[in-house]
Amino acid sequence: MSTSYGQCAINSATLRGVEALPVVVEVVVSGGLPGMAIVGMPDTAVQDARERVRAAIRAAGFTMPDAKIVVNLAPGNLKKTGAGFDLPIALGLLAATGQIDPHLLENKLFVGELALDGRVRTVPGILSCGRCAYSNHWMLVSGTEADRVPLQGLEQWALPHLGVLRAKDPEMDLLPWPPCSYEAGVGNASADFADIAGHETAKRALQIAAAGNHGILLMGPPGSGKSMLASRLPSLLPALTDEERMEVASIHSVAGEDVASLLQGVRPFRSPHHSATMAGLVGGGTPVRPGEISLAHKGVLFLDELSEFKTSVLQALRQPLETGRVSITRADGNVVMPADFMLVAASNPCPCGYYGDDEIPCTCTSAQIQGYQAKIGGPLLDRIDLQLDVRRLPPQLVMDTGKGASSADLREGVLRAREFASWRQATQQEAAEGAPGKQRSGRPLKPQEVIESCRLSLEDRAFLESMATATHMSGRGIIRTLLVARTIADLEESPAVLKRHAAEALSYRLHED
Repeated sequence: MSTSYGQCAINSATLRGVEALPVVVEVVVSGGLPGMAIVGMPDTAVQDARERVRAAIRAAGFTMPDAKIVVNLAPGNLKKTGAGFDLPIALGLLAATGQIDPHLLENKLFVGELALDGRVRTVPGILSCGRCAYSNHWMLVSGTEADRVPLQGLEQWALPHLGVLRAKDPEMDLLPWPPCSYEAGVGNASADFADIAGHETAKRALQIAAAGNHGILLMGPPGSGKSMLASRLPSLLPALTDEERMEVASIHSVAGEDVASLLQGVRPFRSPHHSATMAGLVGGGTPVRPGEISLAHKGVLFLDELSEFKTSVLQALRQPLETGRVSITRADGNVVMPADFMLVAASNPCPCGYYGDDEIPCTCTSAQIQGYQAKIGGPLLDRIDLQLDVRRLPPQLVMDTGKGASSADLREGVLRAREFASWRQATQQEAAEGAPGKQRSGRPLKPQEVIESCRLSLEDRAFLESMATATHMSGRGIIRTLLVARTIADLEESPAVLKRHAAEALSYRLHED
């Protein structure tokens, strides 16, 4: 059988961080020494596509041309990664040799890894590829129904096997966009605050943190309940919005993790071990992949045993806590990934864990205690809004486990506070005559905007200024204290921050050493 020479261009995408960027796969089949060359900055996984494509084409009943094949991945200055180029390379080759109709490939984005028997496998980042296809008004073609992207308005087809295209009129089953329900979007419903008796101050602080997306540090001896309290925080948070669920699920899809709960609106809860590396926590590697702080985007990042983390790793959190994103610099440019998370941390006060305990004496020296707490670092502590000492419960309260305030009760207050805050911000925006609205997150707005939102009276302002002077608070510390006070006022549905709100906010920040 003589080889038909020709060329074809087909759309695909490559991952850069958590974003899928469009790539044009150009295939040229011509005379010359038989072989296949892939150019355009491909990585090893893309280069390996040559053998997978050969085997898959033959297994599907097509003919592998005995000719010179050149595959160009454009643009040439963008690094191409992953096995997702297998499918577009194979289809481009079949179209260039006249074995399939080239019109089947128009206005579509193809992504998928080929098995040696011709089956099409899913690849990480399929949700990001779906968003890329949607933004370019293309149809997404991937492997199976498992690759379904629940993005309204996106047309998607499944191509489970290359052999499907051998039919005279090949048909691919359209995967309709499935409606999603967010009513059950509560994180870890089995973990309820009702399981914890006592710790009313800690529960109040966690409610404030959930209402305003504030960072919180729980410090106390072993067995005081720090981890139990932190693990139940997601039960207070509202479900992800439509836009948030796709954004968060795309990040987890790139990391190859299950996204079912995220697509139902459940916020992520990440709890990395204290041995985590910089790349594991912040992101990195080759190619760049999201770290734990990006996987916790719009959710909770819980750092247990905070003082056991490497100091350099902890200090890397400072910039993401301020900006809500992380920027990783490589030789070929910067990769920016979202990292708008709520930081929840727990730590022992000293190496032995019993510094300040009412019953068990601490065996550490002053130098050991100072060195242990200094590992967290003042700049990072300054960015944590609520800092709370957690004491061990007396046996009587431990035996009353299951009789505490429930997550449902606390969550009702959180939702009410968030609704009031949205109303308040809309009212202030209207009063500012068209100033752009701002949705408060865990990061401060401009200092002037924070101060104006509090509507402090002269007496309350003087009180806060005197306390800030007496405790040597930084400018950031003052603004973050005002943000916490604003959230406390929102919980009471108070338009203005009063002295009692400021005093409670200060009590969470000025904990005893």
